[in-house]
Amino acid sequence: MSDNTGTEGGRVSRRAFITTTGAVGIAGLAGCGGQSGGGDGGAGGDGGADPTATEAESDMDSEPTETESSDDGTDGLNTSLLNAEGSSTVYPISNTGSAYWNSNAPPSDGEYWGSNSESTVPGWSQLGEPDMLLADYFAQKFGFEPTEERSSPPFPTTVGLSHSGTGCEAVTEGLVDIGNSSGPITAELDWSEEKAQSEVVDNVVGRDGQPVVVSSDVIDAGVTQLTGEEVRGIYQDEITNWNQIEGVDYDQEIYAIGRAEGSGTDTSFRLNMLGGADAAMPGVDTRFGQNQQVAQAVSQNEGSIAYMALAFTSETVVPVGIDFEGTLYEPDRDAENTIFDSDYPLNRDLHMYTLIEEDNPNGGGYDAREAAFINMFLNEFGQTVFVEGNNYIPLPTSDLESMKEQVSALATEDLIMP
Repeated sequence: MSDNTGTEGGRVSRRAFITTTGAVGIAGLAGCGGQSGGGDGGAGGDGGADPTATEAESDMDSEPTETESSDDGTDGLNTSLLNAEGSSTVYPISNTGSAYWNSNAPPSDGEYWGSNSESTVPGWSQLGEPDMLLADYFAQKFGFEPTEERSSPPFPTTVGLSHSGTGCEAVTEGLVDIGNSSGPITAELDWSEEKAQSEVVDNVVGRDGQPVVVSSDVIDAGVTQLTGEEVRGIYQDEITNWNQIEGVDYDQEIYAIGRAEGSGTDTSFRLNMLGGADAAMPGVDTRFGQNQQVAQAVSQNEGSIAYMALAFTSETVVPVGIDFEGTLYEPDRDAENTIFDSDYPLNRDLHMYTLIEEDNPNGGGYDAREAAFINMFLNEFGQTVFVEGNNYIPLPTSDLESMKEQVSALATEDLIMP
């Protein structure tokens, strides 16, 4: 993308880029994750995004519609493809949302949207039981004309899988509409808080109680919990064998796995566990770019330990409890203190960043498409289906209300729903 045609000050205009490249160019840039559902208006085979899915497995059929927007947004609304890219941690949330959006399921569906005699989608009553298709409902709040057609939303969406740093860079360079990140943009791009607040809007859509996981043989050896100091010692190369952990009789060299430098998972782990985004980690034996790859490596290598996102844990990639200064946080939602608690020290926000541009400063840093799509996550329906449904942590009520207020600047009707 070295050609600066259609740029201002060297920055590619996102809207010019999307209009001129078409579906193939955008798919090549960001990947596609917006599957249209099969069956009776479903949003995919099981109603959610498979966390192990890759860009290549995503639907490539979404075509952007002709944009009707002018530069100042007064002559109509932009209905071209909305694209997001970034964190593999945020990907299950964002991609599941994209799949549901593109299906534009009818209110008679009941499984993915609406209600019928057999099932009712979570949060349906709180939304007022609207007699509208899914994407139509959320889009019309921001002035879009409902299509009233299943699998034909007012505008299509797609989600690419990369890294937090990549997503942050892409959105700030105007190459995508939404930059997904599991680390704060200040740490990912080494920005000040002041710069971040002037350049982007931080849309927090959920939280991840970032777990520390071990391979099944380590669990079988009796390691079900570690202290924060022990985890630090492993990643700082001070503890290299499991028998160095107090009370553990397992002579097995530790295989310490890390995420790629620049990923939000790695940034957040260093910040929260080691005290700084650039803290040294000499104990890491290998690094992987995606949570899926970390999970596979843990399941296939004895003596493994890793840090990752909650959505990718399993019977062979098992979270352990972490004792921080006398408080044990357990991987059990029913425990007194759990890794799902907001005060768990490795808890982190999951972000969908949007860019503040000359044509949207009074819209809170969104165009109408971005606000409509992000708003879908900010209610009981979105938090239950897209966040909790992917094993992440819903936002507390106060944070949810705050995020709703951010997107309401562009709404054509009241968004603050009970």
